[in-house]
Amino acid sequence: MGADNQTLVREFILLGLSSDWDTRVALFVLFLVMYLVTVLGNFLIVLVIRLDSRLHTPMYFFLTNLSLVDASYATSIVPQMLVHFLAEHKGIPYVSCAAQLFFSLGLGGIEFVLLAVMAYDRYVAVCDPLRYLVIMHGGLCARLAITSWVSGSVNSLMQTTITLQLPMCMNKYIDHISCELLAVVRLACVDTSSNEIAIMVSSIVLLMTPFCLVLLSYIQIISTILKIQSTEGRKAFHTCASHLAVVVLCYGMAIFTYIQPRSSPSVLQEKLISLFYAILTPMLNPMVYSLRNKEVKGAFQKLLGQLSGLTSKLAT
Repeated sequence: MGADNQTLVREFILLGLSSDWDTRVALFVLFLVMYLVTVLGNFLIVLVIRLDSRLHTPMYFFLTNLSLVDASYATSIVPQMLVHFLAEHKGIPYVSCAAQLFFSLGLGGIEFVLLAVMAYDRYVAVCDPLRYLVIMHGGLCARLAITSWVSGSVNSLMQTTITLQLPMCMNKYIDHISCELLAVVRLACVDTSSNEIAIMVSSIVLLMTPFCLVLLSYIQIISTILKIQSTEGRKAFHTCASHLAVVVLCYGMAIFTYIQPRSSPSVLQEKLISLFYAILTPMLNPMVYSLRNKEVKGAFQKLLGQLSGLTSKLAT
């Protein structure tokens, strides 16, 4: 069936956000700036953590993984979307569509599991600080990171495979900004009940389960912090509250979209949600998780000082 699909539909047409030229140009400029900020911000976080030995801790190890996932996720969607803003023909080859579906779905799944891992790391750090380094040893951190990457990738491979087995019957117009899972499933000219069940099951495993773990971790963290009657306790509370707000927003929108595929939001809402995940979340994560952190800001200032000193030497 997959081979037949390739014979029938060699290319999909992405309808995108708007057909108005001026609107497309304005969106191109806006999203290009946001994409550059996203990629540079996330790779700067990775560089700072890599160069400063004080940041070689479990929390920053997971943050490095998150930054790599965010930059990769944005790259799997945004460049092609930018090209289509300025192109008259908005086609995407079958193989490219399959690759985009696999990588975007996989990286999204990895992030959801990774956020739960990071919440557990913070739970141990706040609620059991004396045993933190004993519990979160290198071996466990590596296994947790590998579990995140493998689970997201395996789920994506399964979903991509069963989705591309669907006969499209020459339906090639995708009313979306990318080859998104539900948008591609809607092209099928057969009953898609089994696909919808698979989407719901994977949503429970990769969305609801990590989301519940995140909520439990942060409930314990916040209850512990509230017992600390100090300025540091209040600062920690505000930091955890901002983390939790971003996490709930990320999980909430995905659950709203995928947990019941038949009653999914409108096409416009799906496009806006995809934009949120492709551009806004990857851009905000470095700010929320890193730039408000004294250790990261100190490491960043140290790196700027070293670069300034090197530039002065080269100039003389």
